[in-house]
Amino acid sequence: MPVVRGKDIEVLFSASTIARRNLELAKEIAAHEYTDLLVISVLKGSFIFAADLIRAMHDVDLSPEVEFIFISSYGAGTTSGEVRVLRDIENDVAGRDVLLIDDILESGKTLSFARNLMLDRGAKSCSIAVLLDKRMRRQTTLNADYVGFDCPDYFVVGYGMDVAHAFRELPFVGIVKGDA
Repeated sequence: MPVVRGKDIEVLFSASTIARRNLELAKEIAAHEYTDLLVISVLKGSFIFAADLIRAMHDVDLSPEVEFIFISSYGAGTTSGEVRVLRDIENDVAGRDVLLIDDILESGKTLSFARNLMLDRGAKSCSIAVLLDKRMRRQTTLNADYVGFDCPDYFVVGYGMDVAHAFRELPFVGIVKGDA
């Protein structure tokens, strides 16, 4: 078990397992034959997954435009509260196929908000790709179109995901053992 900053972290999904799955996801996305695709990475947690997935998309001859949106759904603590756009995209989505990329789908509130926002702005379609899906935490009827892995009900870190801004740099997804 790796020790990072004095914490034992159990590897849930290794870097090589994630890389293989990213290529499979890229092939699934390319098979859909989107036109004028705009990929929007939902910050902050998705930045590593989005970068790797977009590079894998290039490997299967898919060249989308890329944007970033910073959406917050956390109030006090870690309970999902009001959803707000902290930094919006710059591109017009009207008439375009949009693919939202996020690190994890839990309650569904943030991604439902983002998807509805893109559709309200006139997107032709709005699909969702997530690295991890925690179906047991869902509070909406939203499901992702592309899922890297089903995730057990643990608090996970690494590969862009954090706890108190720590552990984002880990090349794998892991579970912090003990008090994070």
